Amino acid sequence: MNTYALTAYESNGEKILDETISAPNDSKAKEQGEARLAELNMQEKTHRLTSPKGQLLLFHR
Repeated sequence: MNTYALTAYESNGEKILDETISAPNDSKAKEQGEARLAELNMQEKTHRLTSPKGQLLLFHR
C-alpha cells in the first residue's frame, strides 16, 4: 500500500482538509480521494491529491 496526501483549502488559503489515503495504486487513490471530497461536499473547493512520488493526481482550483 502507498500513502497519498489529500488537502483542501478555502478561497482565503485556509487549509480545511489534510488527510492521508492508503491505496495500492494511483488509480484507486484517485477514486478514494474523489469519494472523500464528495462525502465532505468539498468537490468545488481548491484541492489536490499527491502521490508518494510527488505526482499530482487530482487538482481543482
